Amino acid sequence: MAYWLMKSEPTAFAWEQLAVDKRAKWDGVRNHQAANNMKAMRLGDEAFFYHSNEGLAIIGIMRITKLAYPDGSDPTGRFVMVDVAPVRALPRPVTLREIKMDKLLQGMALVRQSRLSVSSVTEAEWARVLALAEKKPGPIFMSPGKEEPAE
Repeated sequence: MAYWLMKSEPTAFAWEQLAVDKRAKWDGVRNHQAANNMKAMRLGDEAFFYHSNEGLAIIGIMRITKLAYPDGSDPTGRFVMVDVAPVRALPRPVTLREIKMDKLLQGMALVRQSRLSVSSVTEAEWARVLALAEKKPGPIFMSPGKEEPAE
C-alpha cells in the first residue's frame, strides 16, 4: 500500500462533507506532478485529507476507491481524477506548523513542495503524523518567558 496527501480548501470541499457523502470524486487537479501522483495510486491506498488555505492541517484519512480516470471538468482531457471514501477523522488535526517544526517530517513533500495538491507520503512520515495526531499539542515557545498555545 502507498500513502498520499491530498489538499482541499475547506470552502470548496471539506472533510465534513466527505464524511457525510461517504464517497467523492477528487477532481480539479491541474498540476502535472499532482496528476501523475494520482495516476500512480492503487485501489486501497490511503491518503491524508489536508485542509489548505483555511485550517492548514491534516484532518482525516481517506481511501482510494477508484483508479485515475479522465476528469470531466477538464476541457483539454489531459487531467485525471480518482474516487475516495473516508476512513476516519484523526483524533485531532495535525497542523502545518507542527509538521514544519517536527524534525522527522522536514523532508515531507508538504514542507518541500508546499503548493503541490497531491503528494506522496513515506511510510515513516505516515506513522509520524498518526503519532502526532494522538498527542496533545504542547506549548510553542516564542521567546523566553512567553509561550503561545499550539494550534
